[in-house]
Amino acid sequence: MSSNQAQIRTYGGWRRARGMGLFGLGPTQTFVVLAAITVLIVSGSMGLRALAVSAGPCVLLVVLLVLRWDGVPLSAGIAQRVRWLIGTSRGYTSYRSGVMVAGEHAWQLPGVLAPTSLLTVEDEGADGYGVVYNRRLGTMTVTLRCAATSTWLADPDASAAWVANWGGWLANLGYLPIVDHVTITVDTAPDPGSRLADHVSRRIVPHGPASARRVLQRLVEVSPAAAADVETRVSVTFKPGASPSKPKNENEALEEISRTLPGLQDSLGSCGLTVLGRASAEAISAVVRTAFDPASRGDVARLAATPGLNLTRWLDWDSAGPVMAEEHLDRYVHDSGTSVSWAWHEAPRQHVHADVLARLLAPGPYPKRVSLLYRPFPAGEAARIVESEVNAAAFRAAYNRAQKRDESARDHADRERALQTAREEATGSGVGLMSLFVTTTVVCADDLGRAIADVESRADVAKIRLRQLRASQAAGFATTLPCGVCPPQLARHWPR
Repeated sequence: MSSNQAQIRTYGGWRRARGMGLFGLGPTQTFVVLAAITVLIVSGSMGLRALAVSAGPCVLLVVLLVLRWDGVPLSAGIAQRVRWLIGTSRGYTSYRSGVMVAGEHAWQLPGVLAPTSLLTVEDEGADGYGVVYNRRLGTMTVTLRCAATSTWLADPDASAAWVANWGGWLANLGYLPIVDHVTITVDTAPDPGSRLADHVSRRIVPHGPASARRVLQRLVEVSPAAAADVETRVSVTFKPGASPSKPKNENEALEEISRTLPGLQDSLGSCGLTVLGRASAEAISAVVRTAFDPASRGDVARLAATPGLNLTRWLDWDSAGPVMAEEHLDRYVHDSGTSVSWAWHEAPRQHVHADVLARLLAPGPYPKRVSLLYRPFPAGEAARIVESEVNAAAFRAAYNRAQKRDESARDHADRERALQTAREEATGSGVGLMSLFVTTTVVCADDLGRAIADVESRADVAKIRLRQLRASQAAGFATTLPCGVCPPQLARHWPR
Protein backbone atom coordinates (compact mmCIF):
# COMPACT_ATOMS: atom_id res chain seq x y z
CA MET A 1 0.00 0.00 0.00
CA SER A 2 1.35 3.43 -0.91
CA SER A 3 1.91 6.18 1.64
CA ASN A 4 -0.97 8.21 0.23
CA GLN A 5 -3.37 5.29 0.59
CA ALA A 6 -2.16 4.60 4.14
CA GLN A 7 -3.17 8.06 5.39
CA ILE A 8 -5.92 7.90 8.01
CA ARG A 9 -8.50 10.66 8.28
CA THR A 10 -8.52 12.57 11.56
CA TYR A 11 -11.14 14.76 13.22
CA GLY A 12 -11.07 17.65 15.68
CA GLY A 13 -12.06 21.26 16.21
CA TRP A 14 -14.05 20.95 19.44
CA ARG A 15 -13.96 24.04 21.59
CA ARG A 16 -15.57 25.27 24.77
CA ALA A 17 -18.04 28.12 24.23
CA ARG A 18 -16.53 31.36 25.55
CA GLY A 19 -18.35 34.66 25.76
CA MET A 20 -16.97 38.16 25.39
CA GLY A 21 -15.54 38.68 28.85
CA LEU A 22 -12.33 39.29 30.75
CA PHE A 23 -10.29 36.74 32.72
CA GLY A 24 -12.24 33.88 31.10
CA LEU A 25 -15.54 35.18 32.54
CA GLY A 26 -18.86 35.56 30.81
CA PRO A 27 -20.45 38.94 30.02
CA THR A 28 -22.53 39.05 33.22
CA GLN A 29 -19.62 38.03 35.45
CA THR A 30 -17.34 40.57 33.74
CA PHE A 31 -19.92 43.30 34.37
CA VAL A 32 -20.10 42.34 38.06
CA VAL A 33 -16.29 42.43 38.41
CA LEU A 34 -16.06 45.83 36.69
CA ALA A 35 -18.88 47.13 38.88
CA ALA A 36 -17.02 45.99 42.02
CA ILE A 37 -13.83 47.70 40.83
CA THR A 38 -15.81 50.87 40.07
CA VAL A 39 -17.29 50.84 43.58
CA LEU A 40 -13.78 50.60 45.02
CA ILE A 41 -12.59 53.56 42.95
CA VAL A 42 -15.59 55.71 43.88
CA SER A 43 -15.26 54.75 47.56
CA GLY A 44 -11.58 55.68 47.53
CA SER A 45 -12.41 59.11 46.16
CA MET A 46 -14.94 59.64 48.94
CA GLY A 47 -12.51 58.86 51.75
CA LEU A 48 -10.67 56.13 53.61
CA ARG A 49 -13.69 55.32 55.77
CA ALA A 50 -15.89 54.56 52.77
CA LEU A 51 -13.05 52.59 51.16
CA ALA A 52 -12.59 50.47 54.28
CA VAL A 53 -16.31 49.66 54.40
CA SER A 54 -16.60 48.61 50.73
CA ALA A 55 -13.17 47.01 50.25
CA GLY A 56 -13.98 43.72 51.98
CA PRO A 57 -17.19 42.78 50.10
CA CYS A 58 -15.85 44.01 46.73
CA VAL A 59 -12.53 42.18 46.99
CA LEU A 60 -14.29 38.99 48.15
CA LEU A 61 -16.70 39.20 45.21
CA VAL A 62 -13.87 39.63 42.71
CA VAL A 63 -11.88 36.76 44.24
CA LEU A 64 -14.86 34.39 44.14
CA LEU A 65 -15.54 35.18 40.48
CA VAL A 66 -11.98 35.33 39.12
CA LEU A 67 -10.16 32.58 41.00
CA ARG A 68 -10.76 29.03 39.81
CA TRP A 69 -10.14 25.52 41.08
CA ASP A 70 -9.50 23.07 38.25
CA GLY A 71 -11.35 25.34 35.83
CA VAL A 72 -14.38 25.92 38.07
CA PRO A 73 -14.97 29.37 39.66
CA LEU A 74 -14.86 29.37 43.45
CA SER A 75 -18.30 31.00 43.53
CA ALA A 76 -19.83 28.11 41.57
CA GLY A 77 -18.19 25.52 43.84
CA ILE A 78 -19.36 27.25 47.00
CA ALA A 79 -22.91 27.67 45.64
CA GLN A 80 -23.03 23.99 44.74
CA ARG A 81 -21.86 22.95 48.20
CA VAL A 82 -24.44 25.22 49.88
CA ARG A 83 -27.25 23.75 47.78
CA TRP A 84 -26.00 20.26 48.65
CA LEU A 85 -26.08 21.03 52.39
CA ILE A 86 -29.60 22.44 52.09
CA GLY A 87 -30.75 19.41 50.13
CA THR A 88 -29.29 16.89 52.59
CA SER A 89 -30.78 18.74 55.57
CA ARG A 90 -34.23 18.57 53.93
CA GLY A 91 -33.88 14.92 52.97
CA TYR A 92 -33.80 15.50 49.20
CA THR A 93 -30.89 13.07 48.74
CA SER A 94 -32.70 10.10 50.30
CA TYR A 95 -35.45 8.14 48.56
CA ARG A 96 -37.69 5.31 49.73
CA SER A 97 -40.51 3.64 47.82
CA GLY A 98 -42.71 0.57 47.88
CA VAL A 99 -45.82 -0.61 49.67
CA MET A 100 -44.48 0.49 53.06
CA VAL A 101 -44.32 4.14 51.99
CA ALA A 102 -47.53 6.08 52.41
CA GLY A 103 -48.71 8.87 50.16
CA GLU A 104 -49.04 9.61 46.47
CA HIS A 105 -45.25 9.45 45.90
CA ALA A 106 -44.94 5.81 47.01
CA TRP A 107 -44.29 4.52 43.48
CA GLN A 108 -42.72 7.63 41.99
CA LEU A 109 -39.27 7.49 40.43
CA PRO A 110 -36.54 9.37 42.32
CA GLY A 111 -35.03 12.80 41.68
CA VAL A 112 -35.13 14.25 38.19
CA LEU A 113 -37.15 11.24 36.97
CA ALA A 114 -40.07 12.03 39.28
CA PRO A 115 -42.11 14.07 36.74
CA THR A 116 -41.79 11.42 34.00
CA SER A 117 -44.43 9.00 32.80
CA LEU A 118 -44.30 6.28 30.17
CA LEU A 119 -46.73 6.31 27.25
CA THR A 120 -47.33 3.64 24.63
CA VAL A 121 -47.94 4.74 21.04
CA GLU A 122 -49.54 2.28 18.67
CA ASP A 123 -48.09 2.24 15.19
CA GLU A 124 -47.88 -0.21 12.30
CA GLY A 125 -45.98 -2.62 14.52
CA ALA A 126 -47.74 -5.11 16.75
CA ASP A 127 -46.57 -3.71 20.07
CA GLY A 128 -46.04 0.01 19.36
CA TYR A 129 -43.27 1.97 21.02
CA GLY A 130 -42.69 3.75 24.30
CA VAL A 131 -42.48 7.50 24.88
CA VAL A 132 -41.07 8.96 28.10
CA TYR A 133 -43.09 12.11 28.81
CA ASN A 134 -41.64 14.74 31.15
CA ARG A 135 -44.63 16.64 32.47
CA ARG A 136 -42.54 19.42 33.99
CA LEU A 137 -40.48 20.25 30.89
CA GLY A 138 -43.02 19.21 28.28
CA THR A 139 -40.54 16.95 26.45
CA MET A 140 -41.14 13.51 24.94
CA THR A 141 -38.35 10.98 24.35
CA VAL A 142 -38.38 8.11 21.88
CA THR A 143 -35.58 5.54 21.92
CA LEU A 144 -34.32 3.69 18.84
CA ARG A 145 -32.63 0.33 19.37
CA CYS A 146 -29.57 0.12 17.15
CA ALA A 147 -26.73 -2.21 16.28
CA ALA A 148 -23.48 -0.42 15.48
CA THR A 149 -21.21 -1.68 12.71
CA SER A 150 -17.64 -2.30 13.86
CA THR A 151 -15.01 -0.09 12.23
CA TRP A 152 -12.14 -2.50 12.94
CA LEU A 153 -12.84 -4.69 9.92
CA ALA A 154 -14.46 -2.00 7.76
CA ASP A 155 -12.83 -0.27 4.83
CA PRO A 156 -11.36 3.14 5.83
CA ASP A 157 -13.36 4.86 3.09
CA ALA A 158 -16.55 3.32 4.44
CA SER A 159 -15.73 4.50 7.97
CA ALA A 160 -15.08 8.03 6.68
CA ALA A 161 -18.41 7.96 4.85
CA TRP A 162 -20.20 6.86 8.02
CA VAL A 163 -18.69 9.73 10.01
CA ALA A 164 -19.56 12.24 7.26
CA ASN A 165 -23.15 10.99 7.09
CA TRP A 166 -23.37 11.15 10.88
CA GLY A 167 -22.26 14.79 10.75
CA GLY A 168 -24.93 15.43 8.13
CA TRP A 169 -27.54 13.72 10.32
CA LEU A 170 -26.65 15.98 13.23
CA ALA A 171 -26.62 19.06 10.99
CA ASN A 172 -30.13 18.20 9.80
CA LEU A 173 -31.40 18.45 13.38
CA GLY A 174 -30.92 22.22 13.17
CA TYR A 175 -33.80 22.31 10.67
CA LEU A 176 -36.17 20.42 12.98
CA PRO A 177 -37.37 22.82 15.69
CA ILE A 178 -39.26 20.01 17.41
CA VAL A 179 -36.03 18.13 18.24
CA ASP A 180 -34.63 19.35 21.56
CA HIS A 181 -31.61 17.06 21.93
CA VAL A 182 -30.30 13.62 21.04
CA THR A 183 -28.57 11.13 23.35
CA ILE A 184 -26.51 8.24 22.00
CA THR A 185 -25.88 5.61 24.68
CA VAL A 186 -23.71 2.50 24.58
CA ASP A 187 -24.72 0.22 27.46
CA THR A 188 -22.32 -2.62 28.26
CA ALA A 189 -22.32 -5.18 31.06
CA PRO A 190 -20.86 -8.63 31.72
CA ASP A 191 -23.24 -11.28 30.47
CA PRO A 192 -25.40 -12.47 33.40
CA GLY A 193 -25.31 -16.00 32.00
CA SER A 194 -29.06 -16.52 32.31
CA ARG A 195 -29.70 -17.00 28.59
CA LEU A 196 -26.83 -19.44 28.17
CA ALA A 197 -27.79 -21.35 31.33
CA ASP A 198 -31.40 -21.70 30.17
CA HIS A 199 -30.28 -22.71 26.68
CA VAL A 200 -27.88 -25.39 27.93
CA SER A 201 -30.13 -26.74 30.72
CA ARG A 202 -32.94 -27.46 28.25
CA ARG A 203 -30.55 -29.52 26.11
CA ILE A 204 -28.76 -31.61 28.74
CA VAL A 205 -29.93 -35.22 28.70
CA PRO A 206 -30.55 -36.39 32.27
CA HIS A 207 -29.01 -39.81 31.66
CA GLY A 208 -25.97 -38.40 29.80
CA PRO A 209 -22.39 -38.97 30.96
CA ALA A 210 -21.64 -37.24 34.24
CA SER A 211 -18.31 -35.93 32.97
CA ALA A 212 -20.00 -34.24 29.99
CA ARG A 213 -22.58 -32.63 32.26
CA ARG A 214 -19.84 -31.30 34.54
CA VAL A 215 -17.95 -29.80 31.57
CA LEU A 216 -21.09 -28.05 30.30
CA GLN A 217 -21.94 -26.71 33.76
CA ARG A 218 -18.40 -25.40 34.15
CA LEU A 219 -18.57 -23.65 30.79
CA VAL A 220 -21.85 -22.03 31.79
CA GLU A 221 -20.27 -20.76 35.02
CA VAL A 222 -17.20 -19.16 33.41
CA SER A 223 -18.74 -17.88 30.16
CA PRO A 224 -20.11 -14.59 31.61
CA ALA A 225 -16.53 -13.52 32.38
CA ALA A 226 -15.67 -13.79 28.69
CA ALA A 227 -18.93 -12.46 27.19
CA ALA A 228 -20.82 -9.22 27.48
CA ASP A 229 -24.18 -7.63 26.74
CA VAL A 230 -23.82 -4.60 24.45
CA GLU A 231 -26.76 -2.37 23.60
CA THR A 232 -26.70 0.82 21.53
CA ARG A 233 -29.54 3.30 21.89
CA VAL A 234 -30.33 6.59 20.15
CA SER A 235 -32.80 8.58 22.25
CA VAL A 236 -34.40 11.53 20.47
CA THR A 237 -36.02 14.07 22.80
CA PHE A 238 -38.76 16.18 21.23
CA LYS A 239 -40.24 19.43 22.44
CA PRO A 240 -43.68 19.59 20.84
CA GLY A 241 -44.20 23.16 22.00
CA ALA A 242 -41.40 24.31 19.68
CA SER A 243 -43.01 22.75 16.59
CA PRO A 244 -44.43 25.18 13.99
CA SER A 245 -47.73 23.25 14.07
CA LYS A 246 -48.16 24.04 17.80
CA PRO A 247 -49.94 20.85 18.94
CA LYS A 248 -52.73 21.64 21.37
CA ASN A 249 -52.81 18.42 23.35
CA GLU A 250 -50.89 15.25 24.06
CA ASN A 251 -52.41 13.25 21.19
CA GLU A 252 -51.53 15.90 18.61
CA ALA A 253 -47.97 16.04 19.99
CA LEU A 254 -47.60 12.27 19.62
CA GLU A 255 -48.92 12.46 16.06
CA GLU A 256 -46.36 15.15 15.21
CA ILE A 257 -43.58 12.98 16.65
CA SER A 258 -44.80 9.96 14.65
CA ARG A 259 -44.54 12.03 11.46
CA THR A 260 -41.01 13.21 12.25
CA LEU A 261 -39.53 9.89 13.41
CA PRO A 262 -39.43 7.92 10.12
CA GLY A 263 -37.10 10.39 8.41
CA LEU A 264 -34.68 10.44 11.34
CA GLN A 265 -34.84 6.67 11.72
CA ASP A 266 -34.26 5.85 8.06
CA SER A 267 -31.32 8.24 7.64
CA LEU A 268 -29.43 6.54 10.48
CA GLY A 269 -28.81 3.57 8.21
CA SER A 270 -26.13 5.50 6.30
CA CYS A 271 -24.25 6.31 9.54
CA GLY A 272 -22.98 2.79 10.24
CA LEU A 273 -26.01 1.89 12.34
CA THR A 274 -28.65 -0.75 11.83
CA VAL A 275 -31.92 0.38 13.41
CA LEU A 276 -33.54 -2.64 15.03
CA GLY A 277 -36.72 -0.76 15.84
CA ARG A 278 -38.24 1.61 18.34
CA ALA A 279 -37.97 0.56 21.96
CA SER A 280 -41.24 -0.56 23.47
CA ALA A 281 -42.51 0.69 26.81
CA GLU A 282 -41.61 -2.66 28.37
CA ALA A 283 -38.04 -2.49 27.01
CA ILE A 284 -37.54 1.04 28.41
CA SER A 285 -38.88 -0.06 31.80
CA ALA A 286 -36.49 -3.03 31.74
CA VAL A 287 -33.48 -0.77 31.05
CA VAL A 288 -34.39 1.51 33.98
CA ARG A 289 -35.07 -1.44 36.27
CA THR A 290 -31.76 -3.19 35.58
CA ALA A 291 -29.89 0.11 35.97
CA PHE A 292 -31.26 0.62 39.49
CA ASP A 293 -31.07 -3.08 40.38
CA PRO A 294 -28.15 -4.63 38.46
CA ALA A 295 -28.55 -7.94 40.30
CA SER A 296 -31.89 -8.43 38.52
CA ARG A 297 -30.39 -8.18 35.02
CA GLY A 298 -30.46 -11.94 34.52
CA ASP A 299 -34.05 -12.31 35.76
CA VAL A 300 -35.30 -9.45 33.58
CA ALA A 301 -33.49 -10.89 30.55
CA ARG A 302 -35.06 -14.30 31.23
CA LEU A 303 -38.55 -12.78 31.44
CA ALA A 304 -38.02 -10.78 28.26
CA ALA A 305 -36.86 -13.89 26.39
CA THR A 306 -39.81 -16.02 27.50
CA PRO A 307 -42.10 -16.52 24.50
CA GLY A 308 -45.70 -15.51 24.97
CA LEU A 309 -45.06 -13.74 28.29
CA ASN A 310 -46.55 -10.27 28.73
CA LEU A 311 -43.73 -8.37 30.43
CA THR A 312 -46.13 -5.56 31.37
CA ARG A 313 -47.67 -7.77 34.03
CA TRP A 314 -44.29 -8.05 35.77
CA LEU A 315 -42.64 -4.73 35.01
CA ASP A 316 -44.17 -1.30 34.44
CA TRP A 317 -43.04 2.30 34.93
CA ASP A 318 -44.21 2.43 38.54
CA SER A 319 -42.09 -0.59 39.50
CA ALA A 320 -39.09 0.28 37.29
CA GLY A 321 -37.57 2.57 39.90
CA PRO A 322 -35.64 1.60 43.01
CA VAL A 323 -37.03 0.73 46.40
CA MET A 324 -34.15 2.60 48.03
CA ALA A 325 -31.78 5.26 46.73
CA GLU A 326 -29.26 7.39 48.60
CA GLU A 327 -27.18 10.09 46.94
CA HIS A 328 -23.74 10.89 48.35
CA LEU A 329 -21.22 13.49 47.26
CA ASP A 330 -19.20 11.01 45.22
CA ARG A 331 -21.53 8.04 44.60
CA TYR A 332 -25.14 6.97 44.21
CA VAL A 333 -26.40 3.95 46.19
CA HIS A 334 -29.52 2.26 44.83
CA ASP A 335 -31.06 -1.15 45.55
CA SER A 336 -28.38 -3.78 44.76
CA GLY A 337 -25.86 -1.40 43.13
CA THR A 338 -23.55 1.53 43.75
CA SER A 339 -22.86 3.90 40.86
CA VAL A 340 -20.43 6.70 40.05
CA SER A 341 -21.02 9.18 37.22
CA TRP A 342 -18.69 11.49 35.30
CA ALA A 343 -19.18 14.36 32.87
CA TRP A 344 -17.04 15.47 29.94
CA HIS A 345 -14.71 18.17 31.29
CA GLU A 346 -12.45 18.71 28.30
CA ALA A 347 -12.57 17.46 24.72
CA PRO A 348 -9.48 16.15 22.91
CA ARG A 349 -7.14 19.04 22.13
CA GLN A 350 -5.53 17.28 19.20
CA HIS A 351 -7.01 15.70 16.10
CA VAL A 352 -8.15 12.12 16.72
CA HIS A 353 -9.13 9.06 14.70
CA ALA A 354 -12.70 7.88 14.22
CA ASP A 355 -12.24 5.05 16.74
CA VAL A 356 -10.89 7.25 19.54
CA LEU A 357 -13.77 6.28 21.86
CA ALA A 358 -13.51 2.54 21.16
CA ARG A 359 -11.64 1.79 24.39
CA LEU A 360 -14.13 3.78 26.49
CA LEU A 361 -17.14 2.15 24.83
CA ALA A 362 -15.76 -1.40 24.93
CA PRO A 363 -17.23 -3.81 27.50
CA GLY A 364 -15.43 -4.05 30.82
CA PRO A 365 -15.67 -6.05 34.02
CA TYR A 366 -18.47 -3.83 35.38
CA PRO A 367 -21.73 -2.48 33.93
CA LYS A 368 -21.12 0.85 32.21
CA ARG A 369 -23.18 3.36 30.24
CA VAL A 370 -21.57 6.01 28.04
CA SER A 371 -23.92 8.71 26.72
CA LEU A 372 -23.05 11.38 24.17
CA LEU A 373 -25.56 14.23 24.38
CA TYR A 374 -25.98 16.63 21.45
CA ARG A 375 -28.08 19.81 21.56
CA PRO A 376 -28.43 21.33 18.08
CA PHE A 377 -28.66 25.05 17.50
CA PRO A 378 -31.45 26.10 15.13
CA ALA A 379 -30.07 26.62 11.64
CA GLY A 380 -31.27 30.25 11.64
CA GLU A 381 -29.34 31.06 14.83
CA ALA A 382 -26.16 29.08 14.13
CA ALA A 383 -24.55 31.87 12.07
CA ARG A 384 -25.19 34.45 14.78
CA ILE A 385 -23.81 32.18 17.47
CA VAL A 386 -20.57 31.33 15.68
CA GLU A 387 -20.02 34.97 14.71
CA SER A 388 -20.42 36.01 18.36
CA GLU A 389 -17.78 33.42 19.29
CA VAL A 390 -15.43 34.81 16.61
CA ASN A 391 -16.01 38.37 17.86
CA ALA A 392 -15.34 37.27 21.45
CA ALA A 393 -12.04 35.66 20.41
CA ALA A 394 -11.07 38.82 18.48
CA PHE A 395 -11.95 40.94 21.52
CA ARG A 396 -9.65 38.89 23.75
CA ALA A 397 -6.83 39.19 21.21
CA ALA A 398 -7.32 42.97 20.99
CA TYR A 399 -7.36 43.25 24.78
CA ASN A 400 -4.05 41.39 25.00
CA ARG A 401 -2.52 43.72 22.42
CA ALA A 402 -3.79 46.76 24.32
CA GLN A 403 -2.20 45.40 27.49
CA LYS A 404 1.02 44.70 25.52
CA ARG A 405 0.81 41.01 26.38
CA ASP A 406 1.54 38.13 24.08
CA GLU A 407 -1.35 35.93 23.12
CA SER A 408 -1.10 32.56 24.86
CA ALA A 409 -0.90 29.39 22.81
CA ARG A 410 -4.29 28.23 24.07
CA ASP A 411 -5.97 31.55 23.18
CA HIS A 412 -4.41 31.43 19.72
CA ALA A 413 -5.60 27.84 19.15
CA ASP A 414 -9.06 28.75 20.47
CA ARG A 415 -9.32 31.70 18.07
CA GLU A 416 -8.31 29.49 15.14
CA ARG A 417 -10.94 26.92 16.06
CA ALA A 418 -13.60 29.64 16.33
CA LEU A 419 -12.71 30.85 12.82
CA GLN A 420 -12.76 27.28 11.54
CA THR A 421 -16.22 26.73 13.02
CA ALA A 422 -17.50 29.90 11.33
CA ARG A 423 -16.11 28.79 7.98
CA GLU A 424 -17.64 25.32 8.30
CA GLU A 425 -21.02 26.75 9.29
CA ALA A 426 -20.92 29.05 6.26
CA THR A 427 -20.56 25.97 4.03
CA GLY A 428 -23.59 24.21 5.55
CA SER A 429 -22.31 22.41 8.65
CA GLY A 430 -24.46 22.20 11.73
CA VAL A 431 -23.57 23.74 15.08
CA GLY A 432 -24.49 22.39 18.48
CA LEU A 433 -23.42 21.80 22.05
CA MET A 434 -21.98 18.40 22.86
CA SER A 435 -21.36 16.72 26.20
CA LEU A 436 -20.55 13.22 27.40
CA PHE A 437 -21.63 11.36 30.53
CA VAL A 438 -20.36 8.05 31.90
CA THR A 439 -21.89 5.91 34.64
CA THR A 440 -20.41 2.71 36.05
CA THR A 441 -22.17 0.42 38.52
CA VAL A 442 -20.95 -2.28 40.87
CA VAL A 443 -22.93 -4.80 42.87
CA CYS A 444 -20.31 -5.10 45.62
CA ALA A 445 -19.23 -1.77 47.14
CA ASP A 446 -15.70 -3.11 47.58
CA ASP A 447 -15.29 -3.13 43.78
CA LEU A 448 -16.09 0.57 43.44
CA GLY A 449 -12.46 1.72 43.49
CA ARG A 450 -11.50 -0.71 40.73
CA ALA A 451 -14.49 0.33 38.63
CA ILE A 452 -13.55 4.02 38.96
CA ALA A 453 -9.94 3.31 37.99
CA ASP A 454 -11.13 1.29 34.97
CA VAL A 455 -13.30 4.13 33.61
CA GLU A 456 -10.70 6.85 34.17
CA SER A 457 -7.96 4.81 32.48
CA ARG A 458 -10.24 4.26 29.48
CA ALA A 459 -10.95 8.00 29.33
CA ASP A 460 -7.22 8.76 29.25
CA VAL A 461 -6.83 6.46 26.24
CA ALA A 462 -9.75 8.27 24.58
CA LYS A 463 -7.92 11.63 24.96
CA ILE A 464 -10.70 13.19 27.04
CA ARG A 465 -10.89 14.49 30.59
CA LEU A 466 -13.73 13.38 32.82
CA ARG A 467 -14.84 15.06 36.03
CA GLN A 468 -16.78 13.23 38.71
CA LEU A 469 -20.19 14.81 39.23
CA ARG A 470 -19.77 15.66 42.88
CA ALA A 471 -23.12 16.48 44.51
CA SER A 472 -24.85 15.62 41.21
CA GLN A 473 -24.52 11.84 41.08
CA ALA A 474 -28.26 11.17 40.83
CA ALA A 475 -28.67 13.55 37.87
CA GLY A 476 -25.66 12.03 36.09
CA PHE A 477 -27.06 8.54 36.65
CA ALA A 478 -30.42 9.52 35.15
CA THR A 479 -28.76 11.21 32.15
CA THR A 480 -27.43 7.88 30.86
CA LEU A 481 -30.93 6.32 30.93
CA PRO A 482 -33.33 6.53 27.93
CA CYS A 483 -35.50 9.11 29.72
CA GLY A 484 -34.55 12.38 27.99
CA VAL A 485 -32.70 13.93 30.95
CA CYS A 486 -30.45 16.86 29.97
CA PRO A 487 -28.52 18.40 32.92
CA PRO A 488 -28.00 21.86 31.32
CA GLN A 489 -31.73 21.99 30.70
CA LEU A 490 -32.44 21.04 34.30
CA ALA A 491 -30.13 23.80 35.54
CA ARG A 492 -32.33 26.36 33.78
CA HIS A 493 -35.80 25.03 34.55
CA TRP A 494 -35.59 22.94 37.73
CA PRO A 495 -36.69 24.57 40.99
CA ARG A 496 -33.87 25.22 43.43
